[in-house]
Amino acid sequence: MRRVAKRLSVTLLLAGLLLLATGSSGAGGARSTAGASARAFAIRVAVPGQAGAEAGAISAPPDHAAFGSSFTYPADGSIVTTGSLTASASTDAGSTAVASASSEVQSLIVFGGEIIASSVNGDARGVTRARGASGDFSGAGVAGLTVLGQPAAVGPNGRVALADWGYLITLEQGTDRSSGAGGAQGFHGFVTALAIHLTAPHADLPAGSVIEVGYAEASVQASVGPPPTPVAPGPSTKKRKAPTTAKAPGQTRPSHAQPPMLGVPSGLQPKLTAGGYVFPVYGPASFTNTYGAFRGDVPGNWHHGDDIFAPLGAPILACADGTVFSVGWNNVGGNRLWLRDSQGNEFYYAHLSAFTPLAKNGHRVKAGEVVGFVGNTGDAEATPPHLHFEVHPFGLLFMGYDGAVDPTSYLEAWKVLRDVRFLPNVAGWVGVVTNPAPRPAAILLQVSDISEASGLDPGSLQRAMAARGVRGTEGQLLRSLGFRPPRDVASSGP
Repeated sequence: MRRVAKRLSVTLLLAGLLLLATGSSGAGGARSTAGASARAFAIRVAVPGQAGAEAGAISAPPDHAAFGSSFTYPADGSIVTTGSLTASASTDAGSTAVASASSEVQSLIVFGGEIIASSVNGDARGVTRARGASGDFSGAGVAGLTVLGQPAAVGPNGRVALADWGYLITLEQGTDRSSGAGGAQGFHGFVTALAIHLTAPHADLPAGSVIEVGYAEASVQASVGPPPTPVAPGPSTKKRKAPTTAKAPGQTRPSHAQPPMLGVPSGLQPKLTAGGYVFPVYGPASFTNTYGAFRGDVPGNWHHGDDIFAPLGAPILACADGTVFSVGWNNVGGNRLWLRDSQGNEFYYAHLSAFTPLAKNGHRVKAGEVVGFVGNTGDAEATPPHLHFEVHPFGLLFMGYDGAVDPTSYLEAWKVLRDVRFLPNVAGWVGVVTNPAPRPAAILLQVSDISEASGLDPGSLQRAMAARGVRGTEGQLLRSLGFRPPRDVASSGP
């Protein structure tokens, strides 16, 4: 009883501190006002198996702007060089909402002049009026585009072939105008002014590399209406209905979870002590802190985690030893799963393109094992491929789905400290799969299952590939993701 009383007092103290930190914000306020968020970056180079580079990545709220005199990749500029670049993101939300994101790159030269543009502009805007919402990309454009020595037309989602080694897309864009709570309309849209995709090695870049220039994204959600008028307390014989716990879509919460009482948890970074933790995406990836930003299609209307952007199909790893649960599909998270470590902390993964056979309810996994692959399923169809990742410490599970804390510092620590050393040859084959039926990994990567690779034992993926006789296009696809099969396997294909 003394331990129970002590734990209750600690919980109440934590609740009091959270109330001081969050002020008077709550569910009523979130439902009565509109919301907005924006994001942009000037240029990004994503290279399988390498660090890549990025410039001018910002998000709002709060409002941000970034400036640069030039950008080169690599240091000698043999792949990309630019002149000045800028990016800005701003939002304003009250009874109405406005979101604006823009990016601009001057004097773009790619592959020594094979692709040239005098200027590249990304621009996305969203606005609400009453219970409606709209947006556009009218400010986006590419001027002076020349491809392989010939002028190229520029139009929405236009595609230009790049000989036999790739293609580029002009003004790639997507929108979502789904309705939120109470039927209020929202707008979410993105535009990438110029995106270059390599389908074969070229200019010292491997297949699968992507160069994105002029990205802008805007999201707004119309207000639901004023909160209900408070009723003076008085005698009543009716029993009050207990509030329901906010849930991640499709998740069944354990019976010990209690209704959320507070707003966005801020300033909390409890220590996770279940063991060595692993960055949840293998290979080149990038993320910014968007925890707490407005999201109109999730409980509470705020972003409960961070988005980790990576190439489509990049392996997703178990971040800790633990148990997988709530594996499946919902309209918001798409393919999603939860992982609970040995201390009871929970981690949410969403928007996966596919699962591996390890992603089964109740299955025990090790830190670094491959549980799925990066995608943009669910409500992320209009965004670049990424993993939505959340951290739910055991001490905040009483808040239900709202007991999520900012994952940014954890992700930065796991990436910098490298609890597990990530080598170009993913690692850790711990068994031979005898079932010849196609697995999710086979569907995505065109090879037999690699789900049991774990990142803890270098060289094992090559052994798996050798055992399966990876050939031809299959070997090329794996190499495009940064995996290098043994010489005798690699030499059997192109």
